[in-house]
Amino acid sequence: MTYVGAILLKDGALLLGRRAAHCSYPDCWDIIGGHVEPGETIEQALVREVAEEIGVAPVQFAKLSLLRAEGIELHIYRVDAWSGGSPAVHGDEHVELRWFTVDAACALPNLATAEYVQVFRELGAST
Repeated sequence: MTYVGAILLKDGALLLGRRAAHCSYPDCWDIIGGHVEPGETIEQALVREVAEEIGVAPVQFAKLSLLRAEGIELHIYRVDAWSGGSPAVHGDEHVELRWFTVDAACALPNLATAEYVQVFRELGAST
C-alpha cells in the first residue's frame, strides 16, 4: 500500500495534526496525508490529501524521505509554499493542527511513529 505525507513548513516550524479518536493512530500527532488512489501519481495524491485534510494546495514541495514497513510505503514531502490561506482542520481525521519547532515535534510522546523523529531532524538540518 502506498501513502503520501506532507510536512508544511513556516518560519522554522512544522505543522502536525492530532488524529481523531476514531482514526488509526488515535490521539497521536501525525503528518498530513493518506492513501495514494489507483491511477494517481504520488504528487497528485499529495495535493489532494492536503486539500482534503487542511484546505490548502501545495505549490512548492520536494520529496524528503521514504519510510517502508510491513508492506507500506510512506512518501514524505516537505511543503514550503501553498495557496488557500492558513491551514485549518477539514474533514474528521484530525481534531487539532499545531505548529511545532523541530525539537518540540521530536519530543512529543505521542507521535504516530517514532521514525518521524529522524525525518524531522533531517528537516531541521536542511532549513
